[in-house]
Amino acid sequence: MHGNRAVKTDATVADVAELLAKFKERSATLGIVGLGYVGIPLALTAAKAGFKVVGFDIDAPRVDQINRGESFIKHISSALISEAVKGGKFEATADFARLGEPDAILICVPTPLTKHREPDLSYVENTARAIAPRLRKGQVVVLESTTYPGTTDEVIRPIFEATGLKSGQDFFLAFSPEREDPGNPDFGTSTIPKVVGGDGEAALALADMLYSQLIVKTVPVSSAATAEAVKLTENIFRAVNIALVNELKVVYAAMGIDVWEVIDAAKTKPFGFMPFYPGPGLGGHCIPIDPFYLTWKAREYDIATRFIELAGQINTRMPYYVVNKLAEAVDKSGKAFTGSKVLMLGIAYKKNVDDMRESPSLKLIELIEGRGAEVDYFDPYIPVIPMTREHAELAGRKSVALDAKTLAGYDAVLIATDHDNVDYKLVVDNAKVVVDTRNACARAGIPEGRVIKA
Repeated sequence: MHGNRAVKTDATVADVAELLAKFKERSATLGIVGLGYVGIPLALTAAKAGFKVVGFDIDAPRVDQINRGESFIKHISSALISEAVKGGKFEATADFARLGEPDAILICVPTPLTKHREPDLSYVENTARAIAPRLRKGQVVVLESTTYPGTTDEVIRPIFEATGLKSGQDFFLAFSPEREDPGNPDFGTSTIPKVVGGDGEAALALADMLYSQLIVKTVPVSSAATAEAVKLTENIFRAVNIALVNELKVVYAAMGIDVWEVIDAAKTKPFGFMPFYPGPGLGGHCIPIDPFYLTWKAREYDIATRFIELAGQINTRMPYYVVNKLAEAVDKSGKAFTGSKVLMLGIAYKKNVDDMRESPSLKLIELIEGRGAEVDYFDPYIPVIPMTREHAELAGRKSVALDAKTLAGYDAVLIATDHDNVDYKLVVDNAKVVVDTRNACARAGIPEGRVIKA
């Protein structure tokens, strides 16, 4: 039994054995739906391993760019994409009619929140509906998008089984959460262990065999729902601990204590402590979003997730705290905050990447301008702000130059992202006021007292 339902595998023993062999021999064709920060690295990893990969995306210009061998992600070189494309191992397409070609389809589409902070599974559902009419016997489908426990079984499986095909008998359904960390120099797609859960034993065996050819180590678990819960647990752990240090930052600042110094000293303890760092708010595709997938699902079971929701409240208040500190610093300099000019350093959600998903910088701009100040930004990785779901009005704004003359023209500089290739001494030497949310100036060796931490 699996998930309180019998899974028939005896009728497909030959099919399963054939598929296992194709995965082991790397002769299978893989389809990857969603060619973004998760799908592209996965496609390149699979192509490098010897699989033929067909990438699917609704963005036709992006498809054309990929097929020309050009990258649109900073930390992924065009040379890697070009090598895979020219070697005949990777092609991109916007033609979803070809979904019947792959032996395995890996779904890597966004799972954002609605304006009411509820799960938005529209991308997952639309992808499942695109696959369903092309779904054929013997195909494996794996969802990689982060979601609440039960999505694979309760959302995707009914869409597929409405075709008359049966999971575990005609097709095989699994969940294996992505664990991408854009810009991390120490870990990439192939070197991060992969959790795998399936809808039945056959699906688990097939997904495990497939990922074993791509990833250094697989971690099989008992069900797709368990695998879904693993991903949420990883990100909730980070969200809660970041909320804790954000709260400590506020408390210690009131006491005249530097939280960064406290953390650096505390992390010398070789056991029982793990360093997390405060910031201007949460960013990225996981931590600001994933905890709310579990809090939403928990309501179905009449369970209140108070700890997780409290962490969310603390983290979402951080931009307001930062703007208050900024306004206070400008006022003390003798300039009214209303009508002042602010330069924000960094629009990416974390350093050294061109990824703006859920960046707290966007909320900071909204809050600062809401209080009557003007905001420009500098980011060496994001020359123009792209269209975003919640801050469409900021799309098209361009990064300014960063030099002594530019810096002197602003009433304050707010460091929101601590990119390594920024000359922080230049910033401090030429800016009237510097507010640092990332401890970047201290790490650059700039003396205390010249910078306000927030």
